[in-house]
Amino acid sequence: MSFKIINKDPQTNARTGELKLNRLTVKTPLFMPVCTNGTPKAVTFEILNNIGYEMIVSNAYHLFLRPGSEFIRKNFINLHKFCGWEKGILTDSGGFQVWSLGSLVKIESDGVIIKSHIDGKLNKLSPELSIQIQEDLGSDIMMIFDDCPKPDADYSHLLKSISRTKIWAEKSKKIKKTENLIFGIVQGGIYKDLRKISANHMIDLDFDGIAIGGLGLGEGAQKTYEITDDLCHILPLNKPRYSMGIGRPEDILESVSSGVDIFDCVVPTRNARNGTVFTFNGKINIKNSKNLSKNYPIDENCDCKACRDYSIGYIRHLFNCGEISAIQLMTECNLYFYNKLIEYIRFSIDNGTFIEYKKNFFERYFNE
Repeated sequence: MSFKIINKDPQTNARTGELKLNRLTVKTPLFMPVCTNGTPKAVTFEILNNIGYEMIVSNAYHLFLRPGSEFIRKNFINLHKFCGWEKGILTDSGGFQVWSLGSLVKIESDGVIIKSHIDGKLNKLSPELSIQIQEDLGSDIMMIFDDCPKPDADYSHLLKSISRTKIWAEKSKKIKKTENLIFGIVQGGIYKDLRKISANHMIDLDFDGIAIGGLGLGEGAQKTYEITDDLCHILPLNKPRYSMGIGRPEDILESVSSGVDIFDCVVPTRNARNGTVFTFNGKINIKNSKNLSKNYPIDENCDCKACRDYSIGYIRHLFNCGEISAIQLMTECNLYFYNKLIEYIRFSIDNGTFIEYKKNFFERYFNE
């Protein structure tokens, strides 16, 4: 097996584990910074490596459009060599773009026709092509090409969606040629019965891991937690579980409690660009006027460059002046926070104190 559970929390379904990839073994729970175009936003791979990240997520569809997955394979061998990141890479198949690009997409039985947001060219993206793209990129973990509908879609539409996802999943697995891992994806919107049907589809196909897709898209936090918990009672214990796009600190802790192992989200990098930094004492809005004259770090207990070398007041000044360095510093700070959060979660599970850590985190983070 490529996945081994190391420890289980005695009071929840949280667990730590090891996931073996071709190039390395990564520890879980695991958070992956989003590197859609083969790069993290505003920082370098050197910073991700120095912080301690072991895996990133990139997007097969975007790299297919530009510079081209075949181009990367022919000229640079794989995405790792192309971008200079020798650790783990998971690639999203492009299924999410069917939802996010909405009006630019036409869904057909054997795939989707997507109008490029770059040059307007029409492209036919199928399960077979998606896997070929990901194999060209040399992805350590490939995702099946799935139908990701709107979370508030009606029941009949979602029923067709999970049936289509099953067919596409079968095609994705059949065409796979490499030894790299492939994960199935559970869809079904907010309906428990459809989620269960979709989960059983993925279980029957015996993927290396199973992802929970179509959450965090407007259904609300409590519904997200409810669906996640229900699915973790269905999904196999010996397979890694990946909650796609779920990444607020509180969402990670609740999902880990249910038994989720892998996460990715744009929250740390996007929030930095919007002027928000994360600390264990809560979020800080750098734009707030009260931060103007603060001559101390964002977080005195943080060892990232922003907190080690600069004051809140100075970083606020840089942000208000539109300096790129402000975004770089806040992005590094947020990614450092997320990596520490995951490390603390793993430590608490291994030591049987997860429920206590979770309680203490919420008290500090939300100033309860």
